[in-house]
Amino acid sequence: MTLVVEGNLVDVISDRIYPARITVDSGRIVDILEVRSSFDRYILPGLIESHVHVESSLLVPSRFAEAAVPHGVTGVISDPHEIANVLGIEGVEFMIEDGGGVPLRFHFAAPSCVPATPFESSGAVLGPDDIELLLARDEVVALAEMMNFPGVLNDDPDVMAKINSALSRGKPVDGHAPGLSGDDLETYILAGISTDHECTSYEEASEKASKGMFIQVRDGSASKNMEALIGIADDHEFFLATDDMHAGDMIGGYMDRLLRKAVGLGVEPLRAIKAASLWPSRHYKLEGGYLDFDMPGDMVIVSDLRDFNVEEVYINGELVAKDGKALFEARPKSGETAIIQLDLTAGDFHIPASGDSVKARVIEALPDQIVSLAGEADMIVDNGRILADPDNGISYLTVVNRYRSAAPAVALVNGFSLNKGGMASTIAHDSHNIIAVANDPETLARVVKGVSVNGGYFATDGENDVSLSLPVAGLMSTEKAEVVAAKEKEVTEFVRGLGCKLHAPFMTMGFQSLLVLPSLKLGDRGLFDSVNFQFVDVVME
Repeated sequence: MTLVVEGNLVDVISDRIYPARITVDSGRIVDILEVRSSFDRYILPGLIESHVHVESSLLVPSRFAEAAVPHGVTGVISDPHEIANVLGIEGVEFMIEDGGGVPLRFHFAAPSCVPATPFESSGAVLGPDDIELLLARDEVVALAEMMNFPGVLNDDPDVMAKINSALSRGKPVDGHAPGLSGDDLETYILAGISTDHECTSYEEASEKASKGMFIQVRDGSASKNMEALIGIADDHEFFLATDDMHAGDMIGGYMDRLLRKAVGLGVEPLRAIKAASLWPSRHYKLEGGYLDFDMPGDMVIVSDLRDFNVEEVYINGELVAKDGKALFEARPKSGETAIIQLDLTAGDFHIPASGDSVKARVIEALPDQIVSLAGEADMIVDNGRILADPDNGISYLTVVNRYRSAAPAVALVNGFSLNKGGMASTIAHDSHNIIAVANDPETLARVVKGVSVNGGYFATDGENDVSLSLPVAGLMSTEKAEVVAAKEKEVTEFVRGLGCKLHAPFMTMGFQSLLVLPSLKLGDRGLFDSVNFQFVDVVME
């Protein structure tokens, strides 16, 4: 089938914009002709998301595609790290198979850190041999973010075997090194790691970029770092990425939104477009990323280079989205939830202490950030246990092993500001045990039990319960994005009614157990100082 498209071609190779007629036959571009015409629309190469965890959208890959493609996304580099921590290679296979039934080009990265650390319990372990098997697949184009930077710095044999396996195949290794600098950063880079998406300041991004790393400027649902980092766009090639995007946020905009924001912050439109097409395509050795003879007919038609309103999207020369609507429908696969039956009581969630009061460590959760701070507070002790202090915003935080029977880990968290009720989720990065916040042990027991039934989100005000079921690994739904987004909005607004002011309370809660990020986190085995990589007690000496 032959397709002819006309418009102002954005040529990211020659840095030109000119009126053109593009002819596509059998999915490939067979002719690009500069014409003497005037057009009021622009033809962009298909947009590529350089780093995303599809699971964080709460959608299986095929449903993710339905939401992403209308926003100009024709390809993604997906790190299936989340489902791999729950189901191992079986989970990665699910993502590949489910994503294979839709036009969106899913390129996968082999999850490098399953589990993320040896200090937590996950549902699976991926060793060097497993990574070797995944990297041998054509669908797998990279080794995913190497979060275990201490392992790199200490030349850990398993860590280095995974890195070398990727490099020997000519596949890049993605990084994850928040705050790493100086000699340690150079050691990390020299190991063969070439990207980083964890920068939160211009100074950090500038140092990493000047030493040869590609900075993935992140602007997603949980972390919005573009404003702080965008200055690197003047002097360095960079990639645009979201890392984590909820279904509700995707409906309002995806890579088109990132382009709009980057240009609004002063980035020259051609450079912004390259950061979402040419540059990530070259880095990950993908076919496409620009429009030329014998390239795939992956094109995005937008109204202008300021608002980037997407009018049409083509993949392989086929019209797959128009005016914000996907022209294909997913047929998602079903999957298992992978949660054991839990029978916990309020007594399982006490934090023991002696005396009338103690000085305690408190996790300080931050709005729109996945890092947290290490705080401390004077807490009242009653009948041998520490009481929460909701008047000062301090609640209980628990992480419960979902894979095998074990005592819950309980700590204190500030930032959720619940004045009643509680919330729980089976999305708790990265091992995805059950995580919950409440002001009393009885409510913790209630929400933990509630969320264990179908996975996902669960909240209560003490009388009424609301939930969002995520039956695939406790991470994803097979429903359409609009259905999931509506239910997520309902549960989120319910939690806001409990006093929480966070933009994405469940996503923020889910990152309070990510032990590889600073500064204080809670895993299923206890409170963890992620700066010094060691367990610490809730009660301070």
